[in-house]
Amino acid sequence: MSKTKERIRESQLRYQQGLGQNFIYDDDLLEQLVIASGVGENDCILEIGPGAASLTGHLCDHAKQVVSVELDERLIPLIRVAMEKHSNFTLVQGDAMTVDLAALTEAMDGPVSVVANIPYYITTPLIQRILTCGIRLKTLAVMVQKEVADKLLSAPGEEGWGMLALRCQYLAELHRAMEVPAACFTPVPKVDSTFVVMQMREAPAVSVRCEEDFFRVAQAGFALRRKTLTNGLCAAFHMERQEALDLMEAAGLDSRIRGEKLTMEELARLSDAYTERREGSR
Repeated sequence: MSKTKERIRESQLRYQQGLGQNFIYDDDLLEQLVIASGVGENDCILEIGPGAASLTGHLCDHAKQVVSVELDERLIPLIRVAMEKHSNFTLVQGDAMTVDLAALTEAMDGPVSVVANIPYYITTPLIQRILTCGIRLKTLAVMVQKEVADKLLSAPGEEGWGMLALRCQYLAELHRAMEVPAACFTPVPKVDSTFVVMQMREAPAVSVRCEEDFFRVAQAGFALRRKTLTNGLCAAFHMERQEALDLMEAAGLDSRIRGEKLTMEELARLSDAYTERREGSR
């Protein structure tokens, strides 16, 4: 039995299903995850949800600095004991969905790599928050439910292609680093997991005139799946049908295409056409 698991057992702490607490105690697997994340000796790490600090110690062994944010107050004393020998570790008690992550990492020496074993119930909002909250992000390495990983890595036209995949792939290059069976966790969840690593791009995957318009147009396309993008534009922007048809023509798109079929490049052309129309109507 690992020392961390033994501490949890001795403390008689009960895992909180409502907080999505599923911990990994296998040191060999934890080391593989750190290596897969690409963490190096000069890297600054923000860890979301250290849990029992099983992964945290391995991160500290590889990285320059580790700051961990943990919501569950009951785990704080256990984490402090587990990490007392690591001088490059800082613990913050709080909710990663409300803590000012940008301010928390502002003093770090260089871009930040985020590593997280994300509770399944907040996967999408937490990833979106990490990507948009102003962190100087280098990489994002996350443990997610396997079906979420499939969505993140989806291509246009596939069932999982949607706003989450679009936003992640717009900002980063993604790869499936490791598959992690449910049996590797305690308590054992009902689903398998995947460790996904996102390497942030130096520039977004496509160039657009207005990023806000790009995501608004994309949302319009994904909102009415199985319906034409023309209908989606009409509904989202309260356009007359002819206005939507004119936008589609300006972007060189078939008016009958569905939004979930569009590539990022096609969405960029459409959003630029929309931006031009919006700016021209001022």
